Amino acid sequence: MATKPLKRTHPLVRKNASFPFQISIACWIDLLGYGAMIAEADFNPLHSKAKASLARLRRFHRIVASHSVRYFPTLVMNDGAVAYRDLSLRSRSVTHDFLCRAWDLFREIKTTEAADGFPGARLVLAAGFRMRGRRAGIDRTNKQFQSVMRRFQAKQIDASQAIAEAAAVRQSFDIVPQLQANFAFTKAYVAESGGSALGLGGGNFFVDLALFENPPPAWLKLGQTIHWSHPRLGLHTDFAPVEDIPIWKHMEDGPIGILDGLQIAQKLAGDPDVLSALRKAEKP
Repeated sequence: MATKPLKRTHPLVRKNASFPFQISIACWIDLLGYGAMIAEADFNPLHSKAKASLARLRRFHRIVASHSVRYFPTLVMNDGAVAYRDLSLRSRSVTHDFLCRAWDLFREIKTTEAADGFPGARLVLAAGFRMRGRRAGIDRTNKQFQSVMRRFQAKQIDASQAIAEAAAVRQSFDIVPQLQANFAFTKAYVAESGGSALGLGGGNFFVDLALFENPPPAWLKLGQTIHWSHPRLGLHTDFAPVEDIPIWKHMEDGPIGILDGLQIAQKLAGDPDVLSALRKAEKP
């Protein structure tokens, strides 16, 4: 049953509002059949059958790197990659921009894979809440870092050399804070990993329908809705395979029918007054 478009909410949120919980968007993309390829080489990069799988992996990494920018950062993990961003509570343009960038990435990987006779990749894009966190800083007890500081203070090296050496200090522990307690990433990863067994099969781009009004806008070409769920984890959402997305550039607030972060939060929480809950959780 169709619902009325959600009321625009950006006048309710001050421009620099910062809450301990963010509304995030993330997509996880994974090469299909890569594990079987490397298994045929006995997981040995020196095996004659490993050449094609390693070349495929390097090409995948290059494509992901070429699409990675400030507003579409990525983290690659072997034959999979995640892109992520916090949504705007005031403008739907951020949601639209991420969707278009994810679609561009998927299309290039799909085209390249098909040209080389490979099965392609599956991408799942989802929305969810995440907890704010901090990135691990430089370990000041690290001997390499202490050496840099000692030589700089003794004027044995100048500031530019000290900065260069400090930047090269290798950390023994690090995190990507935007991906910690990030339930958009959790949903995307679990849904993609479940594949056909949970209803999301083949080399397709699946999008979380929480990003759109109900029904979704006509400019977005979607396949049949999939009522996805993971019984053990209690996760559930409606996905649909994307058939085509028109790429519109320089849209001030994004096209009608796609939602901003606060509207998506209202849908995720099932609470039209979710902003009050976010404000209550805000640090003094």
